[in-house]
Amino acid sequence: MKLWGGRFEGRSSEVFESFSGSLHFDYRLLDADIAGSRAFARALERAEILTADERERLVEALGQILEDSRAPEFLTGATDEDVHTLVIRKLKERAGAVADKIHTGRSRNEQVSLDTRLWLRGECDRMLQLLRALQSSLLDLAERYADVVIPGYTHLRRAQPVLWPHYLLAYFEMFDRDHERFSQARARVNVMPLGSGALAGSGFALDREAIAEDLGFAAVTRNSMDVSADRDFALDFLYAANTTMLHLSRLAEDWILYSSEEFGWMELGDGVTSGSSLMPQKKNPDSLELIRGKAGRVNGCLQALMMTMKGLPLTYNRDMQEDKEPLFEAARQTGASLEMAAVVAGTVTLHEEVPEAAAEASWTVATDLAEALARAGTPFHQAHQLVGRLVLDSVRAGGKPADWDAAKLAAFDPAFTEEIARLLQPREGMASREIYGGTGPQAVATALVEARRRIA
Repeated sequence: MKLWGGRFEGRSSEVFESFSGSLHFDYRLLDADIAGSRAFARALERAEILTADERERLVEALGQILEDSRAPEFLTGATDEDVHTLVIRKLKERAGAVADKIHTGRSRNEQVSLDTRLWLRGECDRMLQLLRALQSSLLDLAERYADVVIPGYTHLRRAQPVLWPHYLLAYFEMFDRDHERFSQARARVNVMPLGSGALAGSGFALDREAIAEDLGFAAVTRNSMDVSADRDFALDFLYAANTTMLHLSRLAEDWILYSSEEFGWMELGDGVTSGSSLMPQKKNPDSLELIRGKAGRVNGCLQALMMTMKGLPLTYNRDMQEDKEPLFEAARQTGASLEMAAVVAGTVTLHEEVPEAAAEASWTVATDLAEALARAGTPFHQAHQLVGRLVLDSVRAGGKPADWDAAKLAAFDPAFTEEIARLLQPREGMASREIYGGTGPQAVATALVEARRRIA
C-alpha cells in the first residue's frame, strides 16, 4: 500500500519503486515508528478525533506489530515503500478500518523527523556509555603503570619526559570532549516535531506539549517549515561521531607505532591481533588498523549528508531520504570502534623499561636544564642557547645525558650548578611540573582521581 495515490492515474514504474524504496534500510526505525504512532494515537484521542476504544485498538495493534517484528521472517516478502507504510499496512491488517485514522493531521515529513530523532536519541545514549567505558579502560591502564616515564613527542621526535598516565589522560580529555559533543547532539535531537504537518503546521488541535511529554522529549520545535527542512540534528550526530573517530584513529596510530619492533614499548593481546598467512612470525595490530580505517568511512558519512543538504530549497525534498544510510553506518562503525578500543586497552602490556630508557638516552631533559638556568637568573634565551650548545657537543661526541655529571657540566659552563645537574635524570625535571594540568607526579595523581570522579 501507499500513503498517497489519489492524484495519480497510472502506476509507478518498477524501476522507480526499486530506486526510491527505503524499507531495506529504514526498517531500523520500526521501533521508533511504532512508539511515535502509539503516542500520536493518544494525541488524536485527546483531540477527540479518536474514541477511547479506537485509540486502545490502535495502540494494542501497534504493540502486537512490535512483538511480531522480533521474528526473523517479519520482513519476508514485504514490498512496502518504507517502514512507515509497512507499519500502516500491518496496522490495517490487525485493527481494520480504524487504522485509516492514524495519519489524521500527520505528515510523513514530520513522522520521519520524529522517528529519526527517537532513534538518534538512543544512539547518542549508546555512544555516551561506550565513551565512558573506553575512558574507564584508559584509566585502568594508566593506574596499572602509574609511575612509568615515557618520552613525549612533537613532530614524532622525542621532546620532553612525561608520565605514562599523563599521556593516557590526554586521550581521556579528547574522549571527554566527545562525550560532551554527543550530549549536545542529544539535546538538539531531543526536540519533538509532531504537529508540524508537511510544512505549514497541523490543521488539527493537537496538544504538542503532551505528545512531547509522552515521548520523553525536552521541548517542541518552534517552526513547522524548519522541521520539514531540518537535518541539522543528524549532522550534529555525524560530527560528534566523526570527531570521536578522529581521536580513536590517533590513538590507534600511536599504539600501532608503540607496539612495533622499532619502538617496542608495548604488546597487544593475542585476542586483538592477527597473524600472516605467509609469515609465521607476524603479530599484526589489525584491530587498531581497522579502527584507523573506519575513521575514513565515518568521515565520508558526514561529508555525504553535508553535500546532500547543500543548496536544498525549503522545505522538504526527497534528497533528504539519503540521510538514513550515513547515519546508520556512522553509528554502527563508531559504536563498534569504541567497543574495540576499550577491549584493546584492556590487553596492553607496557614494557616500561623501554620507554624509560628512551627518555633517558635522548636529551628530553634539555628543557628542564634551560628552565633551571632561567630560575637561577640566566635570561631564558641565553639559557636556551647554552643548553643547545651542550646538546650539540654531546651529540657530536656520541654522548647522552647519563655521560655528564655535576663536574663535567660546571667545566662546560659555570652556570650549571650541582643542583641543576640533578635534572639530567628525567624524573627530577618532572617534579618541577606540578602545575595543574602538568606531568608532575602529584599533579598526575590528582588528575587521575579527578578523572575517576568525572566518569563515576
